[in-house]
Amino acid sequence: METLIDVALEVQEFLEKRRWQFCIIGGLAVQHWGEPRLTRDVDMTLLSGFGKEVEYVDALLDQFSARIGNARDFALENRVLLLRSKSGIGIDISLAGLPFEEVLVQRAVAIEMLPGKSLTLCSAEDLIILKAFAARDTDWRDVQSIVARQGSASLDWNYIETNLAPLCELKKEPQILSRLTIIRYETT
Repeated sequence: METLIDVALEVQEFLEKRRWQFCIIGGLAVQHWGEPRLTRDVDMTLLSGFGKEVEYVDALLDQFSARIGNARDFALENRVLLLRSKSGIGIDISLAGLPFEEVLVQRAVAIEMLPGKSLTLCSAEDLIILKAFAARDTDWRDVQSIVARQGSASLDWNYIETNLAPLCELKKEPQILSRLTIIRYETT
């Protein structure tokens, strides 16, 4: 039976062969940096930049099945390619190009998830930024679990706040920073 880690390794191998820059975000990253929780898909960020997305999307669609009928157009319009593995596991690939996303991918680290098998995961700090920016209830629970597991003192809060602030400004939701500050000081 194919597992999420198997699927992530398969996609990672495909991306590495092409020397594309990427990292795993979402539930698999939370399982390492925070508390393990149920996740049903593999979430990745692929550094595509702007203007060359078609090359990335078409290559991925040649290798993996689309989850929706208009996956190519959807990906080019929304910057998220929705794929599935042979066994039906969802693969969501965000097409990255913003300066923060470039740094996120550069800061990614290889983490051994199974004996002898490593996945390239975003850092704990970058995962906090992504989760806080998304700001859904599940995301806030993930942020709390990451802060609790990593320990507030071990996280680079200056990096987190410096990179999250402009995203919150763009989203017009400054309260995200306030909520994160509460989690930072109340989570033990």
